[in-house]
Amino acid sequence: MATKDADLAGLRINRAPQGAKVPRGSRSSGKIIGWLVALALILAVAFFFKDFFNSGVEVQLATASLTSPSEVNAVLTASGYVVARRKAAVASKGTGRLVFLGVEEGDKVNKGQVIARLEDADVVAAREHARQNLRLAEADLYEAKKNLERTRILVEKEMIAQAEYDVAEARYKRVVATIEAAKFALREADVAVQNTRIVAPFNGTVLKKNADVGEIVAPLAGAASSRAAVVTIADMSSLEVDADVSEANITRVMPDQPCEITLDAYPQRRYPGYVANIVSEPVLAVPAAAVAERDGRQVVFQITDNRAEEVPVTVGRKLGGSVEIKSGLKEGDKVIAKVDERIKAGAKVSQKTN
Repeated sequence: MATKDADLAGLRINRAPQGAKVPRGSRSSGKIIGWLVALALILAVAFFFKDFFNSGVEVQLATASLTSPSEVNAVLTASGYVVARRKAAVASKGTGRLVFLGVEEGDKVNKGQVIARLEDADVVAAREHARQNLRLAEADLYEAKKNLERTRILVEKEMIAQAEYDVAEARYKRVVATIEAAKFALREADVAVQNTRIVAPFNGTVLKKNADVGEIVAPLAGAASSRAAVVTIADMSSLEVDADVSEANITRVMPDQPCEITLDAYPQRRYPGYVANIVSEPVLAVPAAAVAERDGRQVVFQITDNRAEEVPVTVGRKLGGSVEIKSGLKEGDKVIAKVDERIKAGAKVSQKTN
């Protein structure tokens, strides 16, 4: 009976008075629970306000622009060539031996000036023969005209038959036609003589002598010993520089843009110039890093309300560090210049500031 009373006494509630000491284990557990509750509240607040404080992935924009598929390996300051816009290899229209050359390299010539002359004894003689034939035909014309007038008077007086008048008239017309033919022959002979004179087609400077006195000159230089061009001249007032610009820098070049020209012969001097013409076929391009593959499609990303917006595009050839855009963008569109795995449709982004 005593054992039973002892066990029941151990089950009584401890009604210790206030101010009594609490066991150390109970107090430590309460503190831990309190800290855990506070940490949970902090995490909940941070999760709720994360979009408010997060500025998104920092990106840099690039502009879709027209560029030119010229030499990829060229640089903006690449060396070029000074060329004349007006340049001609002056040749003869006739064939013959060169007997006169009146210019040297570096000489200035004027339009129409005789530069050289071929031997012309044969064509001059042919021209004189044509001139004498014309004079003979003109003399025949005088006699035929007088004879026609006489026969007309005699026919009117019925002193000769009509047939005699017809013969006189036919002879007169034949002489007139002969005169016209002689005039054309004389013109042809004049042209043949002029073809032995080689003249400057425009004002310019002699760059090179292509033939010397004594050589055979022919329009097509059919023989190995013949020359086609006699001299090469250029209009020095039409000088320009042909230069290649790389794809990476072509977008920085604009028509009428001022520039400076430095020649190897005069490295200390700088000549002012401007971009007269860009010989290229412009295509729309963006940096190659701006194009990414998403779900088997080629896309770029634009920014709308601080969010990345996916834009499907059709790409073409590579142009150095850029790639051609055939469809999906237009000139002037802004796209994210470098796309990585963080850039997705709807991702929050912010533009880098330089």
